Amino acid sequence: MGLKAQLEAIIYAAETPITLEHMVQLVKESVAAEGAADEGEVKSRVRAALEELVANYAGPDHGVEIRQVAGGYRMSTKPEQHEMVRSFAKSLKPPIRLSLPALETLAVIAYKQPATVPEINEIRGVDSGGVIATLLDRKLITTSGRKQVIGRPILYKTTKEFLMRFGLKDVNELPSMEEFEKLVAESFQAELIPAEDAAQENATDSPQPEEIAEAAAQKE
Repeated sequence: MGLKAQLEAIIYAAETPITLEHMVQLVKESVAAEGAADEGEVKSRVRAALEELVANYAGPDHGVEIRQVAGGYRMSTKPEQHEMVRSFAKSLKPPIRLSLPALETLAVIAYKQPATVPEINEIRGVDSGGVIATLLDRKLITTSGRKQVIGRPILYKTTKEFLMRFGLKDVNELPSMEEFEKLVAESFQAELIPAEDAAQENATDSPQPEEIAEAAAQKE
């Protein structure tokens, strides 16, 4: 089996984006057997094969592509096939449902991260405690230590799950706010929680994320 075929199989089978270093470790014995002198040369050959593989899948005869996402390589559907795949996905399971306040809060965290609840509240003009808890539960955000100010409030940032859902290599690839809003609508299939549920999320007696995230913050 050729190197490109091996890499293709690995990327296809991986549940999460797989790094170049991980692939090098998986194929280094077979590449060394083909004459690679050291690990540096193995890595060079793997990188070259990956570039060829990416270029091959970029052709019009493929409905999927190989992209760098969240620090690794992942096989994903091409944009022009999203509608077809979305229809298929809808037939399998219900979409992730987020309220409009949750989407707004996610956008604030994505562009300001790391951010505290008071900072998010100031930007949105309303209490965001309930929606922070929702985003933590969906694994779209996580704790990022505590800000060194009075009260030491917990900091929040987006997760690898966030990068994967939006097909981003890292947060530096975040689009403009308008483009982000469009991506949000597409990724979550534009299905929002009814207004009464959203109001409950923002109610002052909603479970506060400080308690939910306390254990995680202690690990920072």
